[in-house]
Amino acid sequence: MKYFLIATVLGYIFTLPVYADSDRFPPVTNDLTKKECGACHMTFQPQLLPERSWKAIMTDLDNHFGEDASLDKETTYHIEEYLMKNAADTGWSSFWGSDMLRGVKKSQIPLRITKLPYWVHEHAEELSPSVWKRSDIRSKANCLACHLDADQGYYEDD
Repeated sequence: MKYFLIATVLGYIFTLPVYADSDRFPPVTNDLTKKECGACHMTFQPQLLPERSWKAIMTDLDNHFGEDASLDKETTYHIEEYLMKNAADTGWSSFWGSDMLRGVKKSQIPLRITKLPYWVHEHAEELSPSVWKRSDIRSKANCLACHLDADQGYYEDD
């Protein structure tokens, strides 16, 4: 038992560098979150926003970016709990989500990943505004258009 625990801890420590890159996040593992959020858009990794943002988003689902995404109370609670527990500024997530929050003040509650200073910096240098108008992209939130493995948490573009 002692060796199993040591092996588990060492295995976890050695996998941290994989996620210590701002282009890689752990994939969403919560089935209910994948099902409900993924019904309309890519299921974004919780590490892309701080806890306060997920709380604000989940408490206003009847006006979810202009759409009614209301869910029953139990489903909402379950998804909110998963998102907040794994948010960019909580627990182990703060190791790999910290780049996303660079330039975001603690008093700010960002609601769009695409408005985060880090996201803007990473995309503004390489992409012209006309890119977002292309029919195969249409939205800054359509990560899968350019990052084919974004749903698995991999955003590398090289």
